[in-house]
Parts: sequence; structure tokens; C-alpha cells
Amino acid sequence: MASKSVNKVILLGRLGKDAETKFTPSGLSISKFTLATNRSTKDQSSGEWKELTDWHNIVVWRTDHVANFLLKGKQVYLEGRLETRSYEDKEGQKKYFTEVVCEAQNLVLLGGGGREGAEGGGDYSQQPVSMPRSAQRPQAATAAPSQNDDFNQGITDDDVPF
Repeated sequence: MASKSVNKVILLGRLGKDAETKFTPSGLSISKFTLATNRSTKDQSSGEWKELTDWHNIVVWRTDHVANFLLKGKQVYLEGRLETRSYEDKEGQKKYFTEVVCEAQNLVLLGGGGREGAEGGGDYSQQPVSMPRSAQRPQAATAAPSQNDDFNQGITDDDVPF
């Protein structure tokens, strides 16, 4: 029996800096940035709640259509996987670097934050801003085809065997 494993990360947070976008020799865009997520914890000695911030290194492939919107303070939702790389520093010590890697279709820009609002904040009443249609995964068609559509051959849902 084959073993199964899962490597999936889901994050909702704010960019810690403007994304740095570069291109591979083959022309693929890759954007890197840090993402801050917050959590609350109760101090055992004082009983007070403290807000803690975790920082994540993010790498997003194929960001051609969204790179200009990846600005410091912008809130994003993303799904990706953890990847750990290693390298040797100047002293010959082996260092490890873990980052979240995702594709642009798994990144959603949300309203608020960024340059349009105050530092680290923004107008949260804005509608979410999503990627352009050309960068998103194709969605199933919900509307019925028109009568003059070349693909409309009188086939209905009842004709499909599954």
C-alpha cells in the first residue's frame, strides 16, 4: 500500500514589505515577500492577553498580473507548501531556510492595507481585489450556452451518463 503525505499551508496575513519580483531565464515571474500573521496568547504570570506576530517567507510563481499589487501592508490569502533549502554561509556553516511556495492562482489579494491607506492599515470597507480572470483557474460555466453557439448540439444534462 502506498503511503500518502500532505504538505499544505494556508495563510491570511499582511505583507511586511513590497514584493520583489524577478524573472527566470525562461520568462517565468517569481515574487518574494514576507507575510505577517497574528495570534493571541495569554501570559501565564500576569493573565493579560498578548498579541504575537509570526513572520513567513513567501515565494509566489507566475505573478505577472498581480506583482504590482503586492505592496507592504496589503492583506492576502494564500495556499501553498513548505519548502526548506540549505546553503553554506561565508564561514562554511550550513544554514537552513524555510519558505512557503505557491502559485499565483492560489493567491487572493484582499481589500485594505497597501499604499492607499494609512501605515499598516487601510480602508477595510473596500471590496476584495482578486487576480485578473486570465490569471485565475478556469471556473465551470454556470450559464447555459446561447442558441447560436457552435457547441450547442441540443445536449442536456440528462444526456450525460454520469
